[in-house]
Amino acid sequence: MGRIEEKFNELKATGKKALVVYLTAGDPDLEKTREFVLAMDRAGVDICEIGVPFSDPTADGPIIQAASQRALKGGANLRKILKMIKKIRNISQIPIVLFGYYNPIYSYGNRKFAAAARDAGVDGILVVDLPPEESEELKIYTDPLGMDFISLIAPTTSNARIEEIVNNASGFLYYISITGVTGTAKPSVENVKADIKRIRRLSNLPVVVGFGITSPEQAGQIAPLADGVVIGSAIVKMIEKNSSEKNLLQIVSSFAMEVKKAIS
Repeated sequence: MGRIEEKFNELKATGKKALVVYLTAGDPDLEKTREFVLAMDRAGVDICEIGVPFSDPTADGPIIQAASQRALKGGANLRKILKMIKKIRNISQIPIVLFGYYNPIYSYGNRKFAAAARDAGVDGILVVDLPPEESEELKIYTDPLGMDFISLIAPTTSNARIEEIVNNASGFLYYISITGVTGTAKPSVENVKADIKRIRRLSNLPVVVGFGITSPEQAGQIAPLADGVVIGSAIVKMIEKNSSEKNLLQIVSSFAMEVKKAIS
């Protein structure tokens, strides 16, 4: 049993919901990202998504796109990010999902990437632009190494398509609460409720909700409907806004603690 499954089992046994936090690796730099992950662990975050910056992040809104550009200009790349995660594993066992696009992985080499990610301590991968029809070319390397393959489900996804997606997924399902890109709209509680019910009729995997949750209040409204919530753009924006502050880690940690409290 991997860290992700263990975490959801632990939360379910205690009646709690998962807080998943997204960070863009390398924004403002990789050492600071390492510190953020450790701070998130201390703040009670359950799973950390580490975003691999990419030059054309089509699923991301302007906040994360800008963070990716800053990270790329700072020299962040997949090899350096995996090295950073390996350093984190010397201290923390927080479940880590590598979130990104297929191009950097393909350029790295699928077999080489899978081995390096497993060695670094990555628990799961979420590849935004790798649909089920094409995912096997990566899964043949990651599945045998025990890495979860996290999949996205949108409000527009049909039941037939959901069945196809869940057959290829493990770890948890990431429900996109809005149509569009990250951080650009607020989710409808009623729509989320209806879609989560639809997904649960087709899969027993935990479902987390993301792409539009930006405050503790929103998280508190959405969390009871699912198994967890994802906070991404709000954290990335907070890091950019307070990048020059000496207590940046405390600012971000305090926000994460507020969200965790709201969903508990």
